[in-house]
Parts: sequence; C-alpha cells; structure tokens
Amino acid sequence: PDNFVRDARRMAQLMISDASTQLGFMALGGWDTHVNQNGRLTRGLTPLGQGLAALAKELGDAYKDTAIVVISEFGRTVAENGNGGTDHGYGNALWVLGGGVRGGQVLGQWPGLAESQRHEGRDLAITTDFREVMSLVLTQHLNLPESGATSVFPGFNANPQFNLFA
Repeated sequence: PDNFVRDARRMAQLMISDASTQLGFMALGGWDTHVNQNGRLTRGLTPLGQGLAALAKELGDAYKDTAIVVISEFGRTVAENGNGGTDHGYGNALWVLGGGVRGGQVLGQWPGLAESQRHEGRDLAITTDFREVMSLVLTQHLNLPESGATSVFPGFNANPQFNLFA
C-alpha cells in the first residue's frame, strides 16, 4: 500500500518535469474481497485515498489541468456472501476527479439497491458504459475530436449526456 503513495508522487513528478507526459496509468491491487471484506476493503481504500491525495498535492498548480480516473475491471455483488465478503459483480462505480472536473455530483441513473432493481437480483445495474465517461475525458478534457474518441473505442458511438468539466 505504501508503494501506491510513492508511485503517485513519482507519477506527479514525472508529469511536472516532462510536459510531453500527458497520460499515465497506475494500479493498486487487493480488491478481490471474497472473504472478510470489511477489513480488506478498508486496507485498500486507505492507500487509494492517500495516493490520490499525494498525487494532487505533488502536482501542485498542474492539478488544475489534470483529470484522474479511478476505475476497476469488475464490480462486486451487492449482497454479502457466506464468508463475509462479496463476489465478482456486474456493475461498478467510476470516479473522475481533478482541477477542472465539475465535482460533487453523481452522474447517470441510480435504479437503487432493492433486489428487484439489481441486475439478475444480485448485482448493481449498469446504467452508464465506462466508454461514455472515458470518451468525455478524451473530448472534453484532452480536446480530442469526437472522431478521435471513436478511434480509441472502435464500434462505440458516444452519446454525450454529461458535462464533466467546468
């Protein structure tokens, strides 16, 4: 976990020292919480929060021109399993933060958590395709033309519903 904070600082330093570095990726594992999720989830969220804070602080003035996306390749089930954890799920959350982000809002539709509102009665329903959000980052933040976003996600036609950036 401490490595993520260190890596976040290094990422910021790299981006500040080399203006041609405009895109970076980082990973933080340990989210596969099939057993005893409560303790494991806290142990994952703490370094994630500390790393994001370190990245923002280290970026300094460059933070105002930065967009950070936090995404996972899979969600978790809504209901706890018999081992005090959750299993791989369908829907997920995606966070976008940064100096130019119009924050403080939840975008997309929220169907709720009742069993009848879940995908197959167990998972969060997917209401927004992650490519929609990433297309907005490409077009609204990086100023890529919509045709450029289509080349990043072949066969996907973005339907901009949100304005993520101020």
